[in-house]
Amino acid sequence: MSIKVALIGTGIMGMDHARLFAEDLPNVELHTICDVDESRAKEVADMFGAKSVSTNPEATATSSEIDAVVIASPDQFHAPLTKAAISAGKYVLCEKPLSPSSQECIEVMELETKIGKQMSQIGFMRRFDPSYAEMKALLLQGKIGQALMMHNYHRNVSVPSNDFTPDMSISNSAPHEYDIARFMLDEEIKAISVYQPQTQQPVKPVFMVLESESGVLVNVEINNVAAYGYDVRAELVGEKGSLFLQPTNVLTEQHIDLNASKGYAADWRPRFAESYRLQNKAWINSILTGKPSDIASNAWDGYCATRVAETGVAALKSGSRQIVELIEKPALYR
Repeated sequence: MSIKVALIGTGIMGMDHARLFAEDLPNVELHTICDVDESRAKEVADMFGAKSVSTNPEATATSSEIDAVVIASPDQFHAPLTKAAISAGKYVLCEKPLSPSSQECIEVMELETKIGKQMSQIGFMRRFDPSYAEMKALLLQGKIGQALMMHNYHRNVSVPSNDFTPDMSISNSAPHEYDIARFMLDEEIKAISVYQPQTQQPVKPVFMVLESESGVLVNVEINNVAAYGYDVRAELVGEKGSLFLQPTNVLTEQHIDLNASKGYAADWRPRFAESYRLQNKAWINSILTGKPSDIASNAWDGYCATRVAETGVAALKSGSRQIVELIEKPALYR
């Protein structure tokens, strides 16, 4: 059986998805490429052998010619397209966030609950990263005892656009950290505090302290103007030791001209290439088997990340610790 997949959005992430489905994953036919720029859609379709091209995202998401859709469009279109696709009986892999609005995330959950089936997977691919996976496995094996603290930092070379704001560091960059903390600890975030250092930089880094339900403290540094390279690290501290994440894209240490050095990637793609491949493979397997992945993020996870982000923005504006208020978890996701 071959799953016919449509791709909506041909930016950086869309191109990566197209390549994975066309070249690296079995049981997939990359059927349709959709982009508002028709010439761009045709270029990508020709590059990866897709049969069809579209400039209409909603028509693509609901097309009778496809089985599933990958949504890699701008954030504000994620939830509307996800709802349209689910209503048409299509499986969805939606890039994060499911929506910048928690209310829209609730609407997706309500639709899936009405259908009685999880139809969407959210693109929090770090859950599939081999280094994070080993960290969680060692925690579950009791190697470091009970988790006490988690330290995370997420640094980018520069902001992706001139209109990038501190709020977007919390709502757009940090959701990966919120999700991986929830996944690692297997519990919800109950409170968040947000701080910024004094600097003349136009986009200031943000430093967050998250508190889990059981009292684990999770600090998150988001620095979108770090300049030196893309750098994501984490350390999980327990009662009997700690687990420190190793970067997986650094293959060699260079010893040349009296210097030792390691290179940094310019963005996330080299660091998380295997994570995306494993995520997309799990999504296709979930469609073939009719059973959602035990690892992947679902609509509830998308909602929780958005609620932490919304609460974090409120914490930054108020300068005070804020409680993360969640709705009751729907039975479909328990």
